[in-house]
Amino acid sequence: MNESKIYIADIHPDLLGTYGDGGNAVVLAQRLKWRGMQAEIVKVNSQSPIPSSCDFYCLGGGEDAPQAQSAYELRKSGALNKAVESGAVVLGDGAGFQILGDSFAVGGTDLQPGVGILDVTSVKGLGPRSVGEVMAVGQEPAKGIYLSGYENHSGITLLGASVSALASVIHGNGNNPTDNTEGAVNGRVIGTYLHGPVLVRNPQLADLLLSWVVEDLAPLDDSEIEILRSQRFSSFNHNNKSNLRSIFDSIGQKLNL
Repeated sequence: MNESKIYIADIHPDLLGTYGDGGNAVVLAQRLKWRGMQAEIVKVNSQSPIPSSCDFYCLGGGEDAPQAQSAYELRKSGALNKAVESGAVVLGDGAGFQILGDSFAVGGTDLQPGVGILDVTSVKGLGPRSVGEVMAVGQEPAKGIYLSGYENHSGITLLGASVSALASVIHGNGNNPTDNTEGAVNGRVIGTYLHGPVLVRNPQLADLLLSWVVEDLAPLDDSEIEILRSQRFSSFNHNNKSNLRSIFDSIGQKLNL
């Protein structure tokens, strides 16, 4: 590989392509190119060897059977775990988030092993399926970033001692409607239930991931994106949480709320 180029692996798009999360890899590559850097997306289908020397790895959402197949292939390869040990950045979304964990439910209560990169366990929820828009405010290392996305999952993901939540949920369910958390972070590995794709909707989160590999990122003009984000956040105005207005006010003039 060209050492001056940033490589972004889109893992198993043939299995984990249900929600268009391949767009996350596109966003990472494009935001690098806008800054004058070389970037290449490496699409790694389920029957292809998984490179262990990429800078970024993205795993998207999928149905139960493809998810289990993807997890099996990743465990068998061990390349993703090796990449994390070498400092790669990993983003798992939906099923991809669950795969990164220790285990996840398939077809009800049966648990399948994940790749064990995140200390999380995903089980089937007892309540209705979580479907709809989510708004959340980031915790460390995403502190101060307001996130939006679309969730569609029946599972809940329980966080272990070695991970922290990516964000606190303001609207929607996220990991678990009883604890108001969204996503999980450990080092340079992030899991989330936010589709959209999540990095398209949240360019600040994309730049956070990029900053873990590329130092001194030049600023980009995201004013048009922020207009769209402000319109989306405004749609939550009628949420029944009493403190939502003050949260909106704290977002600041950049979102024009």
